Amino acid sequence: MKKNLLAFLAVVFITALAGCNSDNEDAKPSENGEETEGLKPVSIVLDWTPNTNHTGLYVAQKQGFFEEQGLDVEILMPGEAGADQLVASGQADFGISAQESITEARVQDIPIVSIGAVIQHNTSGFAAPADRGIQSPADFEGKTYGGWGAPVEEAVIDSLMNQEDADVSKVETINMGNSDYFTAVERGDIDFAWIYYGWTGVEAELRDMELDMLYLTDYSKKLDYYTPVIITNEKKIANDPETIKSFMAAVSQGYEYAIDNPAHAADILIEAVPDLDAELVKASQEWLSPKYQDDAEQWGIQKQEVWENYAGWMYENGLLEEELDAEKAFTNEFLPQ
Repeated sequence: MKKNLLAFLAVVFITALAGCNSDNEDAKPSENGEETEGLKPVSIVLDWTPNTNHTGLYVAQKQGFFEEQGLDVEILMPGEAGADQLVASGQADFGISAQESITEARVQDIPIVSIGAVIQHNTSGFAAPADRGIQSPADFEGKTYGGWGAPVEEAVIDSLMNQEDADVSKVETINMGNSDYFTAVERGDIDFAWIYYGWTGVEAELRDMELDMLYLTDYSKKLDYYTPVIITNEKKIANDPETIKSFMAAVSQGYEYAIDNPAHAADILIEAVPDLDAELVKASQEWLSPKYQDDAEQWGIQKQEVWENYAGWMYENGLLEEELDAEKAFTNEFLPQ
């Protein structure tokens, strides 16, 4: 889940990740103990456990797209130190993050930069089992919301409810932590939660659970932000732009392959992470693959308007201490031309 970026300065980085330093260009041992001659080792840290948001990375690895670019890429789990902190400090070269996290980081002078949008439009929203009777934000009144304790949650709920003259103070909020959405709603602990339809919504379909889904983008253009995105840090951009270009060329190939071949891309993810539910991965990939690029001219492209819209919304709702310099928060320069 989202980490408190204010804890960044207190992070003590674990020694297991010390080998991820981007300055190390020597060959390193592969999984079978052999050195990857001539390939530059780089690392990317995920934002959460592997899922179909990450398929393009695993495709690029399996199909040899990284190797063709001269890279030996290690895909890492975030651990206690999230991807934003690890990338900002140079303990990892790249990471998976989200526009809201980067916006908060940038106004705190944390030097991370988005270099590609994994999904072109926000696929998240508030989901409730159909029997809870939540068909509009006004129906949140008298209901229990399960969240993760971030200020942005109440701000989003409040902004949606205000459109219908509803009162956010009449919503009970509990912190679900890492609790499973389906367990929480079936036990009656919560009535609704903020989910990404491409994973949790698709799983509900497989469970034959009818959901009422209120997508954020149906209520405000300003909430149509990029989530997730791929990040690096300013030092990497200044000192090693060619590696970033090579990395993004391979990643672009990976996601383009997943767009055109969702079934095989799903098989690649399942093979790489066999603990995943294969049925869910396949169904999720079928749903998500068209969403990666959607209406954009190419995969990964980002618009300044999107960054300014969401940062403006955050500032207006008291979630930022100062306005964002959107031009410095993202770049398209490393995408294939």
